[in-house]
Amino acid sequence: MEILKVSSHSTPNSVAGAIAGVIRENNAVEVQAVGAGAANQAIKAIAIARGYLAPVGIDLVCIPAFANIQIDGEDRTAIKLICEER
Repeated sequence: MEILKVSSHSTPNSVAGAIAGVIRENNAVEVQAVGAGAANQAIKAIAIARGYLAPVGIDLVCIPAFANIQIDGEDRTAIKLICEER
């Protein structure tokens, strides 16, 4: 499954386009965000992506989970949002 990493500086419309593109190709994508700002941008992007995909009959659903990742040698906890077609 492809992983898209979102930061607090990511533009939700751009991330939404990336999500919609991956969903059209693979039917699933994992969106990762570390921190409140990044999680906020990721959730906004998923909501926008639903709007992009709905007209073509794709109902996007999101399953939240946690992921342990390493950033600069430090263990961090990320929010993992698994998006897939229902």
